[in-house]
Amino acid sequence: MRPEGDAEDTMKAKILIVEDEPAITDNIQYALETEGFETVCLASGSPVLPFMARSQADLIILDIGLPDVSGLELCKEIRKKFSTPIIFLTARIEEVDRIVGLEVGGDDYVTKPFSPRELAARVKAVLRRTRPSGGSSCAPNGVFHVNESKRQITYQGKILDLSRYEYEILRTFIRRPGHVYSREQLMDLVWEEPEASLDRTVDAHIKNIRSKLRAIEPDRDPIVTHRGAGYSLREDL
Repeated sequence: MRPEGDAEDTMKAKILIVEDEPAITDNIQYALETEGFETVCLASGSPVLPFMARSQADLIILDIGLPDVSGLELCKEIRKKFSTPIIFLTARIEEVDRIVGLEVGGDDYVTKPFSPRELAARVKAVLRRTRPSGGSSCAPNGVFHVNESKRQITYQGKILDLSRYEYEILRTFIRRPGHVYSREQLMDLVWEEPEASLDRTVDAHIKNIRSKLRAIEPDRDPIVTHRGAGYSLREDL
C-alpha cells in the first residue's frame, strides 16, 4: 500500500515526459503511472511550448539530447514563460553539464542509465518542494511580496520569473533581511540533496536572481555579497 504522504504528492499531478527513445519513455511512463501520476509523452522538443500553452504540466522530465533541439536551450525557452519544475535526463556525467543544467533553470537531473523507480522518487521529492503550501507574505520593507500558494515573488510590483531554486533562495532571503547565509546554509535550506550540490551552483543561481532583479530596477542590487561569508538581502531597500 502506498504511504499516505506519497498519495498527496501524486494526487492529480501531471508529468510531461520529453524523451525520444521509446524504450526509455515506456519505462518512465510505467514507473510514474504505477505511482499514481498522470503522464503525457512527447518524442521531440518542438511541441513542448505549444503543449504548455494549452495544458500546463506539474513537472517536466526533459532529455538534454533531443533530436530537434537541445534540452538546455528548450529549458531556457520554457523558463521565459513557465516556472514548472524540470528534471533533466542526461547521458553526460561531466560536472560542467550539471552546472549548466541548473544555471538555465533545471531543478534536478538524473544521469542515464537510471532506475525508473529512482526517477519516480526524484519526481516526488521535487513536487514536495515545489507544490504550494498556501498563504502569502511581504518583506518588512514592502519591496518584495511572496505568494506561497502560487509560488510567486513580486519585486516592485512586478512578478519575477524564477526557477524553483531561485524562488527558494530569494524566499529564504526575504524571510530574514540582513541575515548572512553561507553557501552551505543555502544548500541545506534549499536543496533536496545538498551533499550532491556545489558551491558554484549557489553562485550561479544568485547571479541569475540578480539579473532578473536588475531587469526591473537596473540601479539597485538588493542582494549583498559578503566575501568569504555568503549572501544577504539588504535591509535598507
